[in-house]
Amino acid sequence: MTEFELFKNQYPFDLLAEEEFENIFGNAVVKEYSTNEFIIHEDQSDNSIDIHFLTSGLANNIMHRSNGKQLSVRFYYPGDLIGVMILLTSGEMRFSVQALEPVKTICFERESFLKVMSNNTQFSKVVMDGISNLMKSLYDEVKYKSSTTDDQDDRDLYKKRADAYMEPPTFIHPESSIEKAARMLQQQKIEALIVSDDQKTMLGMIGYGEILRAYFENDHNNPVKAYMSQEAYEINEQEFIYDALSYLKHHPTEIIPVLHKDKIVGILRQSSFFTIKNSVYFDLTYRISNASTIQEIIELSPTYNQRFQKFISSLIEDNMFAYDIAELMTNYNDRIHKQVVQIAEDEMIAEGLGAPPINYCFLVMGSEGRKEQAFSTDQDNGMILADYNHSKHQPRIKAYFERFTTKINYMLNECGFPYCNGGIMAKEEKWRKQMTEWHTSVDTWIEKMDAEEIRDFTIFMDFRPIFGDYSLAYELKKYVTKRVQKSLSLHQLLMKDTLRFRVPVQPFGRISGVGKKRTLNLKKSAIMQIVNAVRIYSMKYGIENINTVSRLNALAEHERFHPRDVENAKTALHRLMLFRLKENLKQLENTEVLSNDLKLTQMNKEERRSLREALIIAKRLQQVLELSYNRNRVM
Repeated sequence: MTEFELFKNQYPFDLLAEEEFENIFGNAVVKEYSTNEFIIHEDQSDNSIDIHFLTSGLANNIMHRSNGKQLSVRFYYPGDLIGVMILLTSGEMRFSVQALEPVKTICFERESFLKVMSNNTQFSKVVMDGISNLMKSLYDEVKYKSSTTDDQDDRDLYKKRADAYMEPPTFIHPESSIEKAARMLQQQKIEALIVSDDQKTMLGMIGYGEILRAYFENDHNNPVKAYMSQEAYEINEQEFIYDALSYLKHHPTEIIPVLHKDKIVGILRQSSFFTIKNSVYFDLTYRISNASTIQEIIELSPTYNQRFQKFISSLIEDNMFAYDIAELMTNYNDRIHKQVVQIAEDEMIAEGLGAPPINYCFLVMGSEGRKEQAFSTDQDNGMILADYNHSKHQPRIKAYFERFTTKINYMLNECGFPYCNGGIMAKEEKWRKQMTEWHTSVDTWIEKMDAEEIRDFTIFMDFRPIFGDYSLAYELKKYVTKRVQKSLSLHQLLMKDTLRFRVPVQPFGRISGVGKKRTLNLKKSAIMQIVNAVRIYSMKYGIENINTVSRLNALAEHERFHPRDVENAKTALHRLMLFRLKENLKQLENTEVLSNDLKLTQMNKEERRSLREALIIAKRLQQVLELSYNRNRVM
């Protein structure tokens, strides 16, 4: 107890009586945490959360979003209390707290601490005033406010955009009365009004719920600004609308403001979408996000769910670009992956192994990383771990993530994403590393890579974060981009590997098939030739985009590809992916094994012409690559 005597005169503990101080500090212990270790994880049960007083070091307060991404809410500094807000809100607010550097805390026995708070109102008020207002406002802002960063993964996936469905907004001045707002809602037959003082920017929204509350409190003559809701789900006019549909389905009394930059240009509500027949996607994705068992996820997997398969067929019939459909399918698969990781975390806790002890980022690679998936796909994933070699808990942390990633890969396999034949999975030590280890591996790859490892590296190059601490992935991406851009030998090796597989079209347009059935592997012999060529040029010019269409657009913007060549490559990619999707759907319908093989003998004349034109474009890209490869060899 003597080690804590100095805190008797430190605010706010100087507000405690002698007996109260003894009750709080009598069972307190000093705890130490290494950099990146969690002090509190949001998946802990309430009865396992302790109250800490930070005495040295810096800690990060993290909120885990439902989309799998983590956001930093605030820092904790020496003198801050950690854990009180989480306990007092009874699970309504969930945070993780992570050490940003070596940290020491005094860990209190929580029942004693909370009992003293309940008895000593002055002490309680000081504690709550110090954290409540800041934390509540930050939590609401981060959790509910639309963020362009968070929405980025869900953009550009579908062909229907918000501006095609939005309706004119109805504004009301913040000084107008509640009674006027009620009359306007009734007259306009709308769910909510946009509160604005300039008919352009939004100060808040007011709907029936807020108006009823005002009438119950006999405040109908007060201005609407006193009751308006200041946080709203909002989208940009050029965003695709499926997530808006999902939101409105489960919040039927609300509207969604549509923005052009920061100006309100319209609203979306349920009636805005009466003409849309495809509600399957947001029904299924909502079920994925609320699944708590792997069996629920399995039933929703693309290879097992016939509703999803029919939905994809309808998009093909609507002449949607195949690469946009592939992006939609990848987004759907991302949701499954995110939920699988969350379920795996929950299982680790249920088994007594606890929440993740350090921060991590789960990566997808290959076609999922590029957002170019079809039904025939296996696992390509990995994990970045925050550095923990300095931690005294190193063996426990290593064992934790070995078991955790094994669970994830097993569950994904059960959900219709087969194990990778090449072992590119997070459960393998080669693909689950600390940040500094990843840097070392990238350096080794670039300096000593042989032909056998080139395939692994090309798959790795297209990595993308989908769960955990995204900043780990962003840091690694910048490092990789910088290193590969300067490596001419790596570019040569990648070109040589790509040129091993020739696009199977002869000078006069004859398509070369394999075997008696004359089959063509669409992915290996055609799609990947475009993907690989575009990737190599993107690496050469330092373009960080991962998706092939995005890379092509960036190459055009940087004036490295002519716009006409870009459009040709996109057309070829669309046609090849379309053949692949259609073939996969036939295989699923006939309960055949999924593959990327296209039977040339079963194609009609129009299909052959379309395929031939796409292959000629792919071959042209390969020829340009070959010229560059030979020129570099001579030099």
